[in-house]
Amino acid sequence: MKDRNIYLQTIPVAEAVSRAMQALDREALIGKRTVATHLACGRVTAAPIFARCSSPTFHSAAMDGIAVRAQDTFSAREGNPLTLKRGKGYRPINTGQPMPKGLDAVVMIEDVSQVDEDTVRIEAPVFPWRNVRRIGEDIVATELIVPQNRTLSAYDVGALLSAGVFEVQVRDRVRLAFIPTGDEVLDFEKRPSPKAGEVIESNSQVFCCLARSWGAEPVRLAPAPDDPEAIAQAVDRALDSDVQVVVVGAGSSAGTRDYTRKVFEKIGRVLVHGVSTMPGKPTLLGEARGKLLVGAPGYPVSSVVCFEEVLAPVAAWLGHRSPPERRTVDVRLTRKTPSKLGLEEILRLAVGRVGESFVAVPLGRGAGMITTLTKAQAITRVPANSEGLDQDQTVRAELLVPEKDLDSVLVHVGSHDNILDIMANEFMALPEPVRLVSSHVGSMGGLTAIKNGAAMFAGSHLFDPETGDFNFPFIERYLPGIELLVVNLAIRHQGLIVARENPKAIMGVKDLTRQDVVFINRQRGAGTRILLDHHLELEGVDPSRVRGYGQEEYTHMAVAVNVLTGAADCGLGIFAAAKALGLDFVPLAHERYDLIIPRALAGDAKIEVMLDLLRSKGFKDRIDGLGGYETRLTGRVMEPGQGLS
Repeated sequence: MKDRNIYLQTIPVAEAVSRAMQALDREALIGKRTVATHLACGRVTAAPIFARCSSPTFHSAAMDGIAVRAQDTFSAREGNPLTLKRGKGYRPINTGQPMPKGLDAVVMIEDVSQVDEDTVRIEAPVFPWRNVRRIGEDIVATELIVPQNRTLSAYDVGALLSAGVFEVQVRDRVRLAFIPTGDEVLDFEKRPSPKAGEVIESNSQVFCCLARSWGAEPVRLAPAPDDPEAIAQAVDRALDSDVQVVVVGAGSSAGTRDYTRKVFEKIGRVLVHGVSTMPGKPTLLGEARGKLLVGAPGYPVSSVVCFEEVLAPVAAWLGHRSPPERRTVDVRLTRKTPSKLGLEEILRLAVGRVGESFVAVPLGRGAGMITTLTKAQAITRVPANSEGLDQDQTVRAELLVPEKDLDSVLVHVGSHDNILDIMANEFMALPEPVRLVSSHVGSMGGLTAIKNGAAMFAGSHLFDPETGDFNFPFIERYLPGIELLVVNLAIRHQGLIVARENPKAIMGVKDLTRQDVVFINRQRGAGTRILLDHHLELEGVDPSRVRGYGQEEYTHMAVAVNVLTGAADCGLGIFAAAKALGLDFVPLAHERYDLIIPRALAGDAKIEVMLDLLRSKGFKDRIDGLGGYETRLTGRVMEPGQGLS
């Protein structure tokens, strides 16, 4: 324990950001330079910019027509037109052309009657400067065009060029260096295949993409091993370069091989070690040679929280930019989400519109689950003084995508199946893409979501031994009075997923009581769990005799991974999951997996797209290709009592 880091008292993110700002001299860190105006879009002005010339620089016609002297037209009346001669009473003119000397108005061509080549008539007078752009109408020489500390837009560039400003003084971009660390880290540029204990480094590229979106200039440096001297040398070299911020990836926590804090203390000083937010708690901030040091957690989600919540506002402040902001909407949660007191939790959400409101599916919360970043449309914050959020609770969510994108999201809550992944990919290939988001809470959880109006459809494969039917007995029991459309997705082959060549010769549920067999179960409420319990009862097996009965996973693929890695000897799941990972399979039962759809939503365009896809031959062929499925009922509307017929 003596070799472990001891956290300073964790502090709120806002205080961590404030400490970083107070430790830095922004004006000394960020220089100024002159750049060509046409290349300055997105740069921040370092000084006010004044017009060099007016725009327009001459009186010009704002319309096509004839240029006239206004006072000469005052006698023109409807029914008593005024006749004008070219060269004496008028001059033809086009939009943008300079006004002839002595003429001060333009009659639009639509209001001119041509008598002959040189003669026109008008039936209404014009007033001085009518349809004329006067000198300086838009910009007057010497006036302020843009102030200092403004991020220049495309429109600003146009205005500056119009005002004769061809060079502008801007602030240097904030430059940041990222140093990956760790003996287990593989350089992605070498396209490696990781072995046990190795990971492909990716945090640096997430960091670089985010930094560019802030208007900063990031650079990734060579990875450093888990050696304090090597890390110190890498940080020292980075500090000697022109960057203002040095980020060390991983090594900021409290493990015996986490050296970042020691390095920061050796080279400079530690400002913050630990923020009261999760993920992201191990965030480390320091200062050396007037520059900012950042120790980012190694887990992907934690590192992103460090980047977005702590580093982004500091980088914005350094660059005289506004910190990033997100649009917010109210969303209703599809399931209860407990949280730890004392720490604010940032919870990632998959969000879609169901009826007139938005519903949110809480995504996985592991700090290492990078796919939660790719699946999320929003985040919400669980306050530090809260023990969590309740199912159906309405919370404020910060959008990670445009609000309009939420209308194209199809929300599924229920049992997991590999076909849903194939469906999600097919949806995104449509001319008007549909994004499928799923919350894998089991079949019973799906029915509950339908009951509460928290899903557009639910996947369910609940078997009722008394009737021999699927789903309908449970619908009648738990969703009385709700009009539903039940459509078959596929008939699935369920069985015991075992290691390749079945080394322990597991042949049925009775073998689950053996002392040399470790089982991995599905969560309570899952149809697969209910199916297992049914077969245990048929065989007279007490669940308490099954080693691992209380160990739960939420998807078939997660069960298969447990078997693949040796964490379990077997688990109940679908054949397709076993096939996908090259495992063996002991058949146990066939079951019907149906999609439960509220009738009120059956006319929704996204639901109609899904049903059309299910009924297409090409999609059925895709399902058959997965193995372990039958598609003879796929796409058909089911009725009570059909079973597998």
